[in-house]
Amino acid sequence: MALLQIAEPGRAAAPHQHRLAAGIDLGTTNSLVATVQSAVARVLPDAQGALLLPSVVRYLPSGETQVGHEAVAHQTDDPANTVVSAKRLIGRRLADLREAGALPYRFVDGPGMVNVATVAGERSPVEVSAEILRALRTRAEASLGGELAGVVITVPAYFDDAQRQATKDAARLAGLTVLRLMNEPTAAAVAYGLDREAEGTFAVYDLGGGTFDISILRLSKGVFEVLATGGDSALGGDDFDHAVAQWLCEAYGVASLAALAPRQQRALLTAARAAKEALSQMEATDVSVVLPDGVTWRRTLSRAAFAARCQALVERTIGATRRALRDAKLQPADIAGVVLVGGATRMPLARDAVRTLFGRPPLADIDPDQVVALGAARQADVLAGNGNGEGWLLLDVCPLSLGLETMGGLVEKIIPRNSTLPLARAQEFTTFKDGQTAMSIHVVQGERESVADCRSLARFELHGIPPAVAGAARIRVTFQIDADGLLAVTAREQTTGTEARVEVKPSYGLGDTEVAAMLKEAIDTSVDDMQLRTLREAQIDARRLLDATETALAADAALLSEAEFAAIRRSAFRVADALEVGAAASTLRATADELSRATETFAARRMDASIRHALSGRALDSLA
Repeated sequence: MALLQIAEPGRAAAPHQHRLAAGIDLGTTNSLVATVQSAVARVLPDAQGALLLPSVVRYLPSGETQVGHEAVAHQTDDPANTVVSAKRLIGRRLADLREAGALPYRFVDGPGMVNVATVAGERSPVEVSAEILRALRTRAEASLGGELAGVVITVPAYFDDAQRQATKDAARLAGLTVLRLMNEPTAAAVAYGLDREAEGTFAVYDLGGGTFDISILRLSKGVFEVLATGGDSALGGDDFDHAVAQWLCEAYGVASLAALAPRQQRALLTAARAAKEALSQMEATDVSVVLPDGVTWRRTLSRAAFAARCQALVERTIGATRRALRDAKLQPADIAGVVLVGGATRMPLARDAVRTLFGRPPLADIDPDQVVALGAARQADVLAGNGNGEGWLLLDVCPLSLGLETMGGLVEKIIPRNSTLPLARAQEFTTFKDGQTAMSIHVVQGERESVADCRSLARFELHGIPPAVAGAARIRVTFQIDADGLLAVTAREQTTGTEARVEVKPSYGLGDTEVAAMLKEAIDTSVDDMQLRTLREAQIDARRLLDATETALAADAALLSEAEFAAIRRSAFRVADALEVGAAASTLRATADELSRATETFAARRMDASIRHALSGRALDSLA
């Protein structure tokens, strides 16, 4: 007989029924995975205890990949096949990459997204990101002892639809169920707001390795409302590295970083990053680079010289911050606190600029590398249905305006930027010519008035419009954006009910067929995956029984004799030992069965005691 556990209505029967969920900060430079355990969010380490996973993937001729620290070790000697900062490439075309010439890759421009040519074949940023996500998934499941029910993945607030959809596709390739995409600044606010129970209006200044975001949020009575967002998806710590590398090139008479060979570029950028990080602690540092041809470049870089070289980059972040404040109709003095996010905010140059603008020191007591993952973990815990944090509500916004092309190549905005998500908006349009029976609908994203200056998201056609004079038809176009910031557009002719619809899944060179082909490659490991699943299920069952036994012993040990208590304890210890040493599924099931048999009599006594307590003091006729 199995143990019974009695729970309050609507509550989980036991802590072990907690669904496994995680928050993932898929960063440009480093990535992290975090989860909520015992109501506390924490970042999960790898087997060596490291919290940060470098967002670096190396492709080998054999088709195998190296991810993280192992790949970092080869970024200088094998730069063309070691992809760094893939997040800056995701969802972007070659024409979008201002820094393409300074990157040591062989780019191949796809239909909508740039690919990198490696010795293992062309790889898209989606595939590179999937390798990083797969490594984080493996880390989380090994640490938690079971499969993840779902994850929340953070993205820059200024990511457009193509970049958001690409992130979701990367997660799908990695075998993850995405509960939600969450804006990185909002995730940071969740981490700070819940920990501090803060109220007021806050700015989140997020300067990561490849992107900059600024968000203005109002926190009030458990509601996290995003008032405005801004930023630059092509500005981050990498640009400061390039500025230092360019400074060193000029010192040695080289026109630009792009003039060097790929291995020289990577060696120089690695040294530049080390110098940037050193200047966060010191007033000056030596920049020393041994190039692959044996030549050594060496110069001393002071913090003041670094600040002068990079002032324009910091001013770009301050300009975006001022614009976000204007959008929110606020002044710097109205901000209760400024939260710093991203490793690049460790630079004194950035902190000084923030302090000057807002007139107060920024908040940085949660590790800026971890704060986004911790906030995402809290959101994942809520969305997984674990019941933690039910008292707060998250309201994100659409970062860029969405609209349709109208006559003359103009944009009619349907959803203005900074509209709260999720939402639906509709607007009526009509025909331009007499007898017109079809309409071409072009969906665009951006703030400019001309279609040519905005980003094209999708095109579709509505047929079956009744022929009539121009202007007589009524076509209602509805825009719907879900909580992930992904868009669906429906056009409906009001008289006949004829309808056409498109889910805006931008074409960037990775369609469903290609995704299916990549997933098919995983079939070769299906046997191993099934064995792993069997082991995880056995671990979960054993842990569930062990937790239930411990709870029962703590409550009703008095129902047992010393010998019975000792026998149950011995069986429980055997289960715990099997879990501790990572025993095989068969061993776990055998020890769990032994514990279940040992507790049968105990379970019966607990049930009897519960019934006697319920009937105690009640008259027989009251039970009729």
